[in-house]
Formats: sequence, C-alpha cells, structure tokens
Amino acid sequence: MSERIAAEFNFDFAAFPAEIMALRMLAAILLGGVIGFEREGRGKDAGLRTNMLIAFASCLFLLVSQELAELPFEGASNINVDPLRLVEAVTAGVAFLSAGLIFSQGDRVRNVTTGASMWLAGAIGTACGVGQIGIACVATALVVTVLALVGALERRITRRRAARGDGGRA
Repeated sequence: MSERIAAEFNFDFAAFPAEIMALRMLAAILLGGVIGFEREGRGKDAGLRTNMLIAFASCLFLLVSQELAELPFEGASNINVDPLRLVEAVTAGVAFLSAGLIFSQGDRVRNVTTGASMWLAGAIGTACGVGQIGIACVATALVVTVLALVGALERRITRRRAARGDGGRA
C-alpha cells in the first residue's frame, strides 16, 4: 500500500522530462508576473499574483493534457485525447474570471483592459505549457508595450480633451 502511495509522488513523465515541465511552469509564472507588475503599478484589482496564477494555471492545464495524451489506458484500444479541448476550457475559464472583473459604473465600463490582460496572461501561460516560450516572451513584451505605451498615449489624449472642455468632440 505504501509503495502505491509513494508511486503517486514520482516524477516519471511520459511527455517530457521533469526539468522541461519545471522550466515551462517557471516561464509562465515569470511572464505572467511581468504583465501583473504593470497592472499592479496602475493599482488595478488584478495585479501581480493574479496574472502569475492565471499564467501558471494555464500552463499546468496544458502540461497535464500533454501527459494525458501519452498515458496508456488499460482496456481501451481507441481513446482519443484532444489537447485542443483543454485549450478551449482554459480559455473559457480565464474569460470567465476576466469578465467577473469588468463592471459598469454609471455610464462607464471599468476594468476591461485588466480583464483583457488576464486573458492574455492565460494565453501566454498556454504557450509556455506547450513549449512555445519564445512566442510567450514576444507576446509578453507586446502586451506590456500596449498596456504601458498605448495607455500613456490614451491618458495624454484624455487630458487634452479635458483641457479643451468639450470632451474632445468637435
């Protein structure tokens, strides 16, 4: 009995070595943290930890799906494991979390950008989970560029509109 329990804690993976799994998980956490750091700096509700956890969870789901695809299922000769279904489930789950953060306040909708950044953190974690860390790094750089630089441009335009006193509508 104790051998069977101990076997549940082994690190024998069928799809790839434990070091690769650890690298992918670490990359997801770090890249999610980059996005979260930008959101945290703006005082948003979903900041550092939230984006790190979303990217990590997305990565982990994909790692598990790849392991499932490699497992031999006794007595089943025709089992088809479809990793794309798990990608769809991860996407839907992160979208659900993101949508829960978005709310209306008067005539304004709030946290749409933060919700979108959470969804992107999930996509970046997914990329890490399937071994596309390079794509995940490029995507993270682009996300932070959009959040920081385009956000600064938006704030500048908003200040100009407010200074004109007409709401910017001419």
